[in-house]
Amino acid sequence: MRAFTFDKYKHPLHEAEVSEPVVGEDDVLVQVAAAGLNQLDEKIRLGEFRQILRYRPPLTLGHDVAGTVIGVGAKVKGYSIGDEVYARPRDGRIGTFAERIAIDQADVALAPSTVTPEEAASLPLVALTAWQALVEKGRVGPGHKVLIHAGAGGVGTIAIQLAKHLGAEVATTVSGKNADFVRELGADVVIDYRTQDFESELSGYDFVLDSLGGENLEKSLRILKPGGKAVGIAGPPTPAFAKEAGGNPMLRLAVTALSRKIRSQARNLGVTYEFLLMRASGAQLQRIAGLVDAGSVCPVVGATFPFERVPEALSSLGKTSIRGKVVIAAPDLRVSQPQSTSEGRHA
Repeated sequence: MRAFTFDKYKHPLHEAEVSEPVVGEDDVLVQVAAAGLNQLDEKIRLGEFRQILRYRPPLTLGHDVAGTVIGVGAKVKGYSIGDEVYARPRDGRIGTFAERIAIDQADVALAPSTVTPEEAASLPLVALTAWQALVEKGRVGPGHKVLIHAGAGGVGTIAIQLAKHLGAEVATTVSGKNADFVRELGADVVIDYRTQDFESELSGYDFVLDSLGGENLEKSLRILKPGGKAVGIAGPPTPAFAKEAGGNPMLRLAVTALSRKIRSQARNLGVTYEFLLMRASGAQLQRIAGLVDAGSVCPVVGATFPFERVPEALSSLGKTSIRGKVVIAAPDLRVSQPQSTSEGRHA
């Protein structure tokens, strides 16, 4: 079958003929209708996660999928041939930039019934990231003050909507041209990162979701109230994360050194910092599908590319400011022209 793979780390992504998926007894075989693109795909190709995610090239990339069930393993319950599903396959079993993929049933959920396959495919990784940050780590609830950086990006557009659904007061950082857009998503306070310093404008926050790292993360710690928490998805990883991920002693030592500064700053401020690399969860995706069908969360697809242009689409991430997510459509789906609002990493 057709798929997009890379042969060695840092080598280009290219189309190739690969073997059909092997369907295990707990697997659902999915005919791919659409696949979402993420920065994680490019970071894996470049080898940036080699110590955490030990893939051996050649490797088919792709972490998000929506499609139709065309086969089920002997122990699969709750899914039948013909079901429309969506998923973020677990680490070690990625590969949605292909015509078909076998996915563990625990990672799969019935797709929202009110959106297109392209919209469904845009959701899994970013929606799970938002859920695990806000609900699991942040325990965000009514009255909490939450700052979400890069509010017009893939994670940000979903996180704003989820935080509002949870009852929070939401601030976000975007460029001025996207201010009205994120207000429509539910943002109460909008900071134009090009003309305003969010550290000067905000204080007393309960939670920050940071997708930028570096100085932005350091400043985010300083706008938290005592006892507040910042969750970073751009790093640096923490010793707790390395232990949870089963990292070897050398990796744990390296991670400890890498995150020592930010952990010390958090401790001195009386706040906490945690790193998040989201995990697959069909159960959480089913709850998210319910929010989508209820109108509480709406997918945001900024551009759709045809299957043949996967490498071009992936290389465009971070270089343009498309709102929301970039999606790959299967050949039989209608394809819209990519649109950019020329924004940077902050979105």
